[in-house]
Amino acid sequence: MIHRTLGATLRAFLVASLVAMPAMVLPGISSDVTQMAALLALAGGILTLVEYMSTCPSLTEFRSAPPYNRLRFGALAIMVIVSTLIVRNVAYPSAAGEALASVGGVLGGALDFPFSPVSLILRDMPPDIRPRTMDVAKACAGSAFVVSIIVVVIFVAVVRVLNWPARRQAFNVWVNLPRFDPTAGGDVLLRLKRDAVINVSLGMVLSFLMPAAIRLATSLWGAVSLDGPLTLVWGIAAWAFLPASLMMRGVALMKIADLIEAERRRVYSQSGPLQPA
Repeated sequence: MIHRTLGATLRAFLVASLVAMPAMVLPGISSDVTQMAALLALAGGILTLVEYMSTCPSLTEFRSAPPYNRLRFGALAIMVIVSTLIVRNVAYPSAAGEALASVGGVLGGALDFPFSPVSLILRDMPPDIRPRTMDVAKACAGSAFVVSIIVVVIFVAVVRVLNWPARRQAFNVWVNLPRFDPTAGGDVLLRLKRDAVINVSLGMVLSFLMPAAIRLATSLWGAVSLDGPLTLVWGIAAWAFLPASLMMRGVALMKIADLIEAERRRVYSQSGPLQPA
């Protein structure tokens, strides 16, 4: 109980800190926006605390199958922190900010080729944007996109090389997939494989679809841009994190389907052929 409480408290603190941090350190953020960010951070922390204190499943998938959620949170934290330091470096230069901006600029320049996700997201910037702001956006986009690729590769390696999640303990579908209903109809194995393919496919195209969605929203409801400090940080983070998260979920579901299929084969082989009456 003490271990669970400490773990849930630490997770809640980390989530709340990540949500509040950009609004607290970025320049030019109004007090109203800062207060709203603090409120969202408090809500996120409470939700995380309740989720991980509970013994019953609720919303979080793969709660008892690390390092799935740890990798996802770590990737999002790196994206947000790096983008925040790059944006903050414009008004308050620092050694860390300059280094991250330089590396991000190189990555963004290398990935900014025609029809690439980085190129498409940069096209959503206002046409009258200052060159300095465009360089910052390119550095943030390049850094976040590379982080998203790295976290997916790491998780695939954990699944294939370290045999996640079977290497730790028996996988509990009810606890780790609380929104998956095995009794909803159809073969569980086919449903898991179908969901896995959908998640991986959507993750691969979402980084291309999100810039198009921003342009569509701009044409329907007016200007929707990422040139503000806070919107740039969270917009770039969402653009890079959501596709990676979907791909990781698809890989995880396919692995669970493989485990179920292997268990079925083992049971069938042990039962042997049916004897005639």
